[in-house]
Amino acid sequence: MPIHENGPVRIHYEEAGSGAPLLVLPGGGFNATIAGLADHAFNPLDAFADTNRVIALDLRNANGGQSEGPLDADRTWDSFTDDQLALADHLGLDRFIVMGFCIGGPLIWNLLQRAGDRVAAAVLVHPSGYSSAVPNVFRDLNLAGWAPEFVARRPEVTMETVAQFLDNMYTKRADFVFTVDRDFVRNCQTPVLILPDDIPPHPYAAAMETALLAPNAQVSLYPWKENARKIELALNHIRGFLAMNAPDP
Repeated sequence: MPIHENGPVRIHYEEAGSGAPLLVLPGGGFNATIAGLADHAFNPLDAFADTNRVIALDLRNANGGQSEGPLDADRTWDSFTDDQLALADHLGLDRFIVMGFCIGGPLIWNLLQRAGDRVAAAVLVHPSGYSSAVPNVFRDLNLAGWAPEFVARRPEVTMETVAQFLDNMYTKRADFVFTVDRDFVRNCQTPVLILPDDIPPHPYAAAMETALLAPNAQVSLYPWKENARKIELALNHIRGFLAMNAPDP
C-alpha cells in the first residue's frame, strides 16, 4: 500500500492500469477512501484500468483511510488540494484527467482554480453542492458521521476545532459549489462531464447549473444509477470523454 509523505502529511494511494493518467477522488464526504470506491455505482480502478493509469487516494483524515495530516481550519478545501497536487508531483503527472465523486466535485473546481493548466479534463460524479433547502447538511453529517471517531483517534484535535473547520469549509461558503463562484465556472475552458444526482448532499440544481455555465460541459443521462444498463451507458459516455480528452504523453 504505497504512502507518499509530504512534510507532516501521509497520503495513501493506489494505482491500476496504464495509459493517460486519471486521478480519482473518492466520495463519502470526510470518510472518502479508496476502499469506499467498492460501494460506489462503479469503481474507476476496475472500470478504466484497461485504458488509463488510474490513481486513487484516501482523503486526508478520513476514518478508515490511511491518509493523515493536520486539520487546518484556515485552509480547508486547499489542504485537500495540496495533497492531490503533491501526489501528482510525486508520480510525475504533468497533466492528467481528474474524476471526483461527491465531495470530489467541489474539490475538482478548487483544483481547476489552483492548477487548471495541469487538468486536461474533469468528470464530476454526483457532485456535492449547496442547497438552500438543507443548508447545514454537510456540517451536520460530518459532525455526526466523521468527527467523533476522528477526534477519538486524534486527541490533540478538539470538537471545537472540528466545528470551526466545518463552518469555514461549508457554512461560511454557503453557495453554489463552495470552492468557486459562478464567474469562474462560466470562464473555465476545461472540458467537464457531469453525472448529476438528486439527494440532499448531491443537489441536482447545483450540478446542472455548473453544466449550463461551463462552456465545455457535457451531462450524462439522468437518472443514471437506476439499473445496471443505465450505469453501463454512463460508463460508455465517460470512456468516450476520457479518450477524447486524454492528455498528450
